[in-house]
Amino acid sequence: MQKVTDVAVAVLQLPDGQFLLASRPEGKPYAGYWEFPGGKIEASESVRDALIRELREELNIVITECSPWFSFNMVYPHATVRLHTWRVSAWQDADARGLSGLEGQQFEWQRLGTLTVAPILPGCLPIFRALSLPKHYLITNASEVGTKTYLQHLRAYWGNSASTCPPNGESLDLTLPALIQLREKSMPTAQLRDFAIEVIAIAAEYNAVVLINSSNGDDAFVHDVGADGLHFTSYDLAKLTARPAVSWVGASVHTQADLLHAAHLRCDFAVLGHVKQTQSHADAPPLGWAVFVNIATDTSIPIFAIGGMSRADLAIAMTHGAHGIAMMRGAFDET
Repeated sequence: MQKVTDVAVAVLQLPDGQFLLASRPEGKPYAGYWEFPGGKIEASESVRDALIRELREELNIVITECSPWFSFNMVYPHATVRLHTWRVSAWQDADARGLSGLEGQQFEWQRLGTLTVAPILPGCLPIFRALSLPKHYLITNASEVGTKTYLQHLRAYWGNSASTCPPNGESLDLTLPALIQLREKSMPTAQLRDFAIEVIAIAAEYNAVVLINSSNGDDAFVHDVGADGLHFTSYDLAKLTARPAVSWVGASVHTQADLLHAAHLRCDFAVLGHVKQTQSHADAPPLGWAVFVNIATDTSIPIFAIGGMSRADLAIAMTHGAHGIAMMRGAFDET
């Protein structure tokens, strides 16, 4: 078995969504290819320590804010590497030279869908896919509030949310400005179909992606109503043996075994919880952030935290390794 080399990967992002790519220096495998900055984790280092050292050595910057994201393996002809991706949200210049290619490499700020550099190292592709996911994942509860009221809230939410507008009005092919799961377990089939079509019509105005909960429909239903994919309950996930032929697949998980199975099936993301006490799980104890971290650490797919989440919880969720938050009743709160 080939040795696996652990590599720390820094995804530096600006507030407008741009991210930094750097070229690989001469003398290294894949010289001239573009990648996210980072490097090998030494035996005595944590991922965070390696990131701080590598970005100081490579780009002359000092990381001041960063958080774990997800990890995955890549097999190259010369090596098998495990890429530990962290999001870097704040940094400062190490000295007066500012951001600099200290190893002779080039660097460029890029956007999804409009990349201007090539060739791209294959290990970037899973990161691009994850970058295209928004940080908020909405879950419908129209059966509680009424379909008309829910659709009004949804249109107002997407219409007023800055996160649904691509920077500078640009059309970013791979950027998902919004993500929603249609989850209405008690809604009659005919009403569900009509509601799904209405949600999808509104979603089309905002380039939003609509997933159907597996308790409401299968891939045939997805294709029938024009949705983008499926979100599997943990119960249905356990029975699944292959990824269905839809564009996007999410999964609800509660244990590390669930999460591993979701990753094995190549789900695009998982939703882990419930983290805090919720109305729908009043009798079940919440995971809490400590257990969330234990399950999520070193996951190979992005994870949304769910359970009592509101927009105010996004920052703390990200510090605990979540990609973002999934919200039902808290989605339209003003906090």
